[in-house]
Amino acid sequence: MENNNDIYEKRIWLNEYSPGIPANIDTNEYPTVLGFINEQLKKYADSPGYYNMGKWLTFKQVDTYSDNLAAYLHYRGLKPGDKVAIMMPNILQSVISIFGVIKAGLVVVNTNPLYTPREMKHQFTDSGAKAIIIADMFAANLEKIIGDTNIDVVITTSLGDMLGGLKGGMVNFIVKNVKKMVSKYNLPNSVKFKTALKEGKNKSIKEFSQDPDDFIFLQYTGGTTGVSKGAMLTNKNIVANMLQIKYIMQGTLKEEEEIILTALPLYHIFALTVNLMAMLALGVKNVLVTNARDLDSVVKEFKTHKISVFSGVNTLFNALLNNKGFQELDFSPFKIVVAGGMALQDVVANKWKDLTGLAIAEGYGLTESSPVASVNPVDGNAKIGTIGIPVPSTYMKIVNDKGEAVPVGEPGEILIKGPQVMKGYYNRQDETDKVLKDGWLSTGDIGKMFPDGFFKIVDRMKDMILVSGFNVYPNEIEEVVASHPKVLEAAAIGVPNEKSGEVVKIFVVKKDKSLKEKELIDFCRKNLTAYKVPKEVEFRKELPKSNVGKILRRLLREDK
Repeated sequence: MENNNDIYEKRIWLNEYSPGIPANIDTNEYPTVLGFINEQLKKYADSPGYYNMGKWLTFKQVDTYSDNLAAYLHYRGLKPGDKVAIMMPNILQSVISIFGVIKAGLVVVNTNPLYTPREMKHQFTDSGAKAIIIADMFAANLEKIIGDTNIDVVITTSLGDMLGGLKGGMVNFIVKNVKKMVSKYNLPNSVKFKTALKEGKNKSIKEFSQDPDDFIFLQYTGGTTGVSKGAMLTNKNIVANMLQIKYIMQGTLKEEEEIILTALPLYHIFALTVNLMAMLALGVKNVLVTNARDLDSVVKEFKTHKISVFSGVNTLFNALLNNKGFQELDFSPFKIVVAGGMALQDVVANKWKDLTGLAIAEGYGLTESSPVASVNPVDGNAKIGTIGIPVPSTYMKIVNDKGEAVPVGEPGEILIKGPQVMKGYYNRQDETDKVLKDGWLSTGDIGKMFPDGFFKIVDRMKDMILVSGFNVYPNEIEEVVASHPKVLEAAAIGVPNEKSGEVVKIFVVKKDKSLKEKELIDFCRKNLTAYKVPKEVEFRKELPKSNVGKILRRLLREDK
């Protein structure tokens, strides 16, 4: 029987599914991300670049502001290779900060603003961060742990700082005094973001050299095993993934004419590479949503702008489909909609296509792969239920627990090989050795490959449920439960059982209050074999989610 080694070497999709996309990309096109950023910001200088809360900045303005920030960071004594944490939601300052840190030759440590002081302390001490650029909404938490870190340069910003004039002042007043979102804090010697830009204007960026293999991002992740670790993403990694995405999308998008809605946070690897870097490569205008949990604010931006590109995760797509305002939108501007971060449920994908007329192109990747490893065709011919085919210069294969390729159609662990695969985990060679072998990244995800070269995610290895010796995949259970018309969201985990080792338990958020446990169990019995049918049902008002909206089964297991 033909195994997947025979197929992945054929690189099928590049000719059959997406003519014109190169089989391989040349990472030497831009040896460094810095060179790429400098070139693109100048290329599209006069075009509107980034929008937030009613304010547009041109690419030229962002170029100037990020130059000023880079010069200020050098003036404060930071040297190339030093780590700078950036901790803020999607605002104009976040784009300026990312570009400014890169322009100074420093390493970006992207930090989730929702982190607790304990989580902040781990990330900042593990990375050795020497500086931080932080929204003042989170500064009180920083105060609690900064004494345990090496951070000595603190730049704070308020949400409205780059909005200018009366608008900026009003936003800052409301956030601080009306919504009470800024707690009192005391960070001696901290400087305001606008002050840093002003002072940097009169300074210069010192010369430095950089190598394609130098890492410029530390993206913290739970990884495929263990505690949160910093994935070292190099110039080559980010350039490679940016080019891979660019070449896949450029046949559908027109330079300087498109608008992307960025609801996913830029501190997450998905939005960082896809929404920020790859869209800059095509001069795409970027609409930043500060709080994607506020669906009305997301819908408002769809109404205000002719959004042609949109990226999201399953829970966001599902929430929008159930929002009346979204249902009434004009979807004719849509050209590309992509999903990642978690499995896209078939029921959500089908409803989205029925409503908008455009199929979601589901992709796949990890923080460790910068992140995109595979994606469906973005021209509307996505194969629902799959994660597409490897992007240019990338190989994927399915192996058993011995590392041997399995027959086509059989499940096994997904391995990835390509120029976007990380350098390793920062200061964790032991953990690096567990997941990187002979250039292949072990993902910890269970998948399978079809004869046409398309891949499908089955589940996470660590989330698999073992019932009487049979493997039960939560994704399958959740897919079935979510297809019930009275269900809004669902999550499945395994719980201990004396007879079978484990049984399936589901957590459900109702769409219709009349839904009863028996009705749901009967529905599952019609769609699942007996050992997969949930034995326990718990209704909840909401499910725990990550910063990008991924349902956290781990917390459900801990809370059961």
